[in-house]
Amino acid sequence: MLATPFNGSKLIACDIAEDYYLCTMTETKPYSSPAWSSPQYSRHTWQHVHYLHDMKKTVRCFFWKNALRQRQSVRLLKCFMIFALITTCVFNVKLAIDARERYEMHKDLFLNDLNEKTFVLSYDDEYENDYHQTKKKSFELEVLSSENLMKIKVDEKTVIQRDDRENDRGIHVIAINQVTGAVMAVQVFDTYLEGQDKLLRSFVNSINDNNRILVMAVKDEASLHLGKDTRQFIKEMGSSQIENLKWRSMWAIITNKNGNVKMEELKTSEDLKEWASPVQLKVTIESVSATEGFETCNWPTNEENSRRKHFCSKYDGYGALCRCIHPDELDLAVNSLPDNLVHNIPVAVIASNRPHYLYRMLRSLLLARGANPAMVTVFIDGFYEETMEVAKLMNVKGIYHTPSGVKNARISQHYRSSLSAVLTLNPDAKYAIILEEDLDVSPDFFSYFSQTIHLMDQDSSIYCISAWNDQGYEHSTHDSSLLYRVETFPGLGWMLRRSLFEEELEEQWPPPEKQWDWDMWMRQPLIRKERECIIPDVSRTFHFGLSGINMNSYFHKLYFSQHRLNTEASVQLKDVDLMTKDNYEKLMHKLIRRLATADHTKSPCDDDFINTDNEPNSDGFVVYIKMDSSEHLESFIQLSKCLKIWDLDVRDLHKNSFRTFIKKKHVVFIGYPASPYSIYKPVDLEPIALD
Repeated sequence: MLATPFNGSKLIACDIAEDYYLCTMTETKPYSSPAWSSPQYSRHTWQHVHYLHDMKKTVRCFFWKNALRQRQSVRLLKCFMIFALITTCVFNVKLAIDARERYEMHKDLFLNDLNEKTFVLSYDDEYENDYHQTKKKSFELEVLSSENLMKIKVDEKTVIQRDDRENDRGIHVIAINQVTGAVMAVQVFDTYLEGQDKLLRSFVNSINDNNRILVMAVKDEASLHLGKDTRQFIKEMGSSQIENLKWRSMWAIITNKNGNVKMEELKTSEDLKEWASPVQLKVTIESVSATEGFETCNWPTNEENSRRKHFCSKYDGYGALCRCIHPDELDLAVNSLPDNLVHNIPVAVIASNRPHYLYRMLRSLLLARGANPAMVTVFIDGFYEETMEVAKLMNVKGIYHTPSGVKNARISQHYRSSLSAVLTLNPDAKYAIILEEDLDVSPDFFSYFSQTIHLMDQDSSIYCISAWNDQGYEHSTHDSSLLYRVETFPGLGWMLRRSLFEEELEEQWPPPEKQWDWDMWMRQPLIRKERECIIPDVSRTFHFGLSGINMNSYFHKLYFSQHRLNTEASVQLKDVDLMTKDNYEKLMHKLIRRLATADHTKSPCDDDFINTDNEPNSDGFVVYIKMDSSEHLESFIQLSKCLKIWDLDVRDLHKNSFRTFIKKKHVVFIGYPASPYSIYKPVDLEPIALD
């Protein structure tokens, strides 16, 4: 029962029904009206009128209760909206506070003024004071080694966790500051694959401080190609268990680089199909005084060493960079290049979370003649502070990019964003040079582009100018001054035309939901549109990266380790003006007519296929291989296998012909009858079938 005042009466009594309120008046006087109390009205008439009045009151009450119910609903809705508004305000305030804190922490990492010459701030002794203030008397260090998880905690806080089942297999090596407990370097070496154990030794040797805490922990499997030399190397660091590491064993060690072992444990599995039980270590590390254990170097006081001091106080594993005696120089761009036509061409370096790679890459780039640090920008896919710190260390700009997509799609979107950004930041640039963080460049890298850039203006059929030859191996190249036109997109150090990106590529770029390799997409006929790229015989870049989404040490050893990189500082390219479309056709016809015809009774797979004794004075040879049509590319796939070059797909063709070197002799392979150069085949000569 609910009682509430209404319309001058004392109370309305209401019973709650199923879907409405039923209300009656209580303690009210009989209703009377002067007009209705006239004697002319009969008792029946009066009762009828009173009945109508009661009905009216009931209807009014009914509608009032509906209004009351609606009013209460409105109140509830308003309360809910106010609550939602307050919650939203609190969330936004917290978000703003977090963003502000993040900004204050990293404000020196973001590119605030895009017009400034450099991105590097000046540093003084303030950071060093902060460093000493953060030292601890001791800290707890925990390590977990298991099949699917490698984790490290410092004072109960997880600082590293690797739990991806498909990645991070092998031995994880972590350098931890012995004064602060801060992580200074993290690397993983997939010693399930050949060659990774040598890199492990190299990385440990790059740690300069002998008192540095080193953690090594296995995830998944690490024994298959962990060689004797590396096992001995780890044993000399104090390990007593490394020689017993077997198939799918779990192992972890906490030690100083100087061999002072804190704790070590090994667990093995008797069943080859199963992994050993997890290994867990927990130890208290007594911090070493900075005056005793932390190597302080008396570097001369200058801006370069301020950057070095700041970087080396936070990160380790960079070898001679942080060495006290004769450290690596940082300000490298001192080699001028006369008539440098690419001095003001922007250079975009595509980077992610591989700071050691980036450091090596930037050193080789800035050592090249004609390098202009002011035009170099590193685009980082994600908020990786160490990668940004490397850019600052090397005195070049750095920009973060918020990741979009996953795996190959993420890389593709990072490229699109970086290409767009580098052109936006340099509105007057007609071209841009694109590099990746895992490339060495030759001493004449900028000279190469300076000598060829005019071709982009002269010939619209040129898709790109690339510093990379997909088929440029040690045994398949010879002339560092030679150029080719090829019907593909080599990438790995290339020059992009602004109009190509803005008018064609940008709108058609694969979206984030497409798991496409951006470079394979660039090679698609519908995108390339029969245009060609200019490449050198001897590459001006070298792909040294051993890890990545599409790379591991085995694949690198098979297809990249034997690529040749030009080492000459000054190379005058020849026949540059013959690289335009029409002139190159004249060059090809002239070349084929000049070269001798190879012995077609032998196969390119034979070691003695090219016998220089028979034609000692010949500049090279022409070989005709059977190729019925342009779609019949299997012949060139088989040829690539025979020549021990890239054979996963067809690269570097020009009108179904392929130029290379065999035993330092220039050889032109022509697909017969698919190539227009088939007209030069002698009538009685049978093309070589390689199917």
